[in-house]
Amino acid sequence: MSDSRQCPAVLIAAPASGQGKTTVTAALARLHRNLGRKVRVFKCGPDFLDPMILERASGAPVYQLDLWMIGAEESRRLLWEAAGEADLILIEGVMGLFDGTPSSADLARHFGVPVLAVIDGTAMAQTFGALALGLARYQPDLPFAGVLANRVGSLRHAQLLEGSLTEGLRWYGGLSRERGIELPSRHLGLVQASELNDLDARLDAAAEALGASCDAALPPPVGFARPELLGVTTPLAGVRIGVAHDEAFAFTYGANLDLLRSLGAQLEFFSPLHDRELPDVDSLYLPGGYPELHHQALAANSPMLEAIRGHHAEGKPLLAECGGMLYLLDALTDVAGVRAPLAGLLPGEATMQKRLAALALQAVELPEGTLRGHTYHHSLTSTELQPIARGLSPNGGRGNEAVYRLGRLTASYVHFYFPSNPDAAAALLRP
Repeated sequence: MSDSRQCPAVLIAAPASGQGKTTVTAALARLHRNLGRKVRVFKCGPDFLDPMILERASGAPVYQLDLWMIGAEESRRLLWEAAGEADLILIEGVMGLFDGTPSSADLARHFGVPVLAVIDGTAMAQTFGALALGLARYQPDLPFAGVLANRVGSLRHAQLLEGSLTEGLRWYGGLSRERGIELPSRHLGLVQASELNDLDARLDAAAEALGASCDAALPPPVGFARPELLGVTTPLAGVRIGVAHDEAFAFTYGANLDLLRSLGAQLEFFSPLHDRELPDVDSLYLPGGYPELHHQALAANSPMLEAIRGHHAEGKPLLAECGGMLYLLDALTDVAGVRAPLAGLLPGEATMQKRLAALALQAVELPEGTLRGHTYHHSLTSTELQPIARGLSPNGGRGNEAVYRLGRLTASYVHFYFPSNPDAAAALLRP
């Protein structure tokens, strides 16, 4: 078997957040998919909402890539596997191209994937070229594919932006700022794909608009080296894990679910919003999401609350992350001041804030081992519980999130990335 696989690939980056990277990445994915090509899309860094959109655009699962949280070798494995089946690999960057440690630029350089810079052209003309040149030349060893303009006002505007490029920078086209193309957002980011009834129409419109301004040619192929193959163990063989999944709880990494299955677990999905009882399971996994948008309905489903209390009373494992942890508190109050009593398994309450409360990568040393992940939330929680551990951010940002434990219940604001330590993840959920 060859040690390397070749596949055309680009990393879509921008000078900052809010430039429209996801819209452009989704448009590119749908454009090439509509041309009959198999497209695999990845997302740099921690994110749950963008991958939902990108999965719909590409028609294939979307996984995270990150040199710290996922690790270089796991990222290599994911890219190598995708290169074996795809005609095109797209990687959506995170924040600004050079922001963070490691940054999107670090990932692009590590794997030799050229950067396609997306720049919001709103209210800009020749300065567009200066910004593009800075991104391309700031780090001389960074592979750079070219530039794509977002939110272009007219054909004349696009011509001005293209004409501003110097030193042979390639123009990849422009995407207009039509309302039917932009993807709506709320306080944690984009609106979930399942909530957008017109999402496919938006994606097709974006793909058509982008196709009208570029030739849709594939970028040059990139070689992805074969990863080291690790042995597989099944410490969760026969373990049935109930995974909350509905409008209120949908922030799950596909890689987490894949890992649990590969470790032998049987996953049973259920809805704390709509189901009246738990499936027959040994363990529960309550991921994050938007419980604050549904807290009154969650409170009204008393049979489910009682079933989760019963699960905990029987000493069965329960892992709750961010929104899942809020669900287990005594009560949750939304930004309008509406309070709803919830499971009451964790003493304390949470209140939603209009401002971001924490955003950081996290490494947490638990008794089961060190797990990596991230935190991103707008709520503040008050509790008398003493944490068993606190997270540590590699970038020194706000975070240091507490991890609480009551019996077999483990709860935190941290969204854990299970493949960062499969043994620790298995131990948290093993009866």
